[in-house]
Amino acid sequence: MKRKIIRINEEKCNGCGLCIPDCPEGALQMIDDKARLVSDLFCDGLGACIGNCPQDAIEVEEREALPYDERRVMEENIIKAGTNTIKAHLKHLFDHGEFGYYNTAIEVLKKHNLPIPQLEEKPQSCATGQCPGSKPMSFKEIYSPQPKPQPDPLPSELQTWPTQLQLMHPMAGYLKKADLLIAADCTPFAYANFHQDFIKGKVLVNFCPKLDQTIDHYIEKLTLMFQNNDIKSITIVRMEVPCCGGIEMIVRQALEKANSNLQLEVKVISIKGEVKN
Repeated sequence: MKRKIIRINEEKCNGCGLCIPDCPEGALQMIDDKARLVSDLFCDGLGACIGNCPQDAIEVEEREALPYDERRVMEENIIKAGTNTIKAHLKHLFDHGEFGYYNTAIEVLKKHNLPIPQLEEKPQSCATGQCPGSKPMSFKEIYSPQPKPQPDPLPSELQTWPTQLQLMHPMAGYLKKADLLIAADCTPFAYANFHQDFIKGKVLVNFCPKLDQTIDHYIEKLTLMFQNNDIKSITIVRMEVPCCGGIEMIVRQALEKANSNLQLEVKVISIKGEVKN
């Protein structure tokens, strides 16, 4: 079957081993002073190991691979590693919305009469809107009858169209020597001054790394965009929810394919509309 799975660039890997602890599934091992993927069956393709690689030697790719086997991972690796690893593994599945795998892991724990660690939040199905990025919340302030002065309407800072990556042409004229703003779809709704603080002076590109079904196409389109337009700078604006981290991963993969050394400026917006970094 074709699915997402880890790929390690052996030329970049320096054998530091920092990725190993972040793979409780046991898919990575140090062999001949290099981190290596030892089993397709143990790699869930969610990329927990990527964040701690100082050499940027790990990426998620889509290729033919054996199906990930959560039951086997639990019985052969996770349970043997102890309580802390079990909890880390369950949280890993929860944070990425993999509730099918999560339920399988719980079944295995029950089968072996092992306690089920308590996470900070009880995982529920994404179908009910309860995954980390879509938990219902309300920030509505208590209504005040006091009238507020209405400010003058602010001008739009949008300079180009379309903005949705799916619709953009990677060699559009306005991309030449552009300062790009690559934004997650939700960010303009969460951050009130999005136009003035982020769009102003930049070419906007937006997409959703969770809901869009054309991620490979996005990587290829961004690669062409970076290769052919002498892009001056890239700013990423994403939400704080775990799934939104995919937007940075997609851009970095495209930069690597384009052999570009452009540095990224990443801004993270909280669900209450504040810049977190």
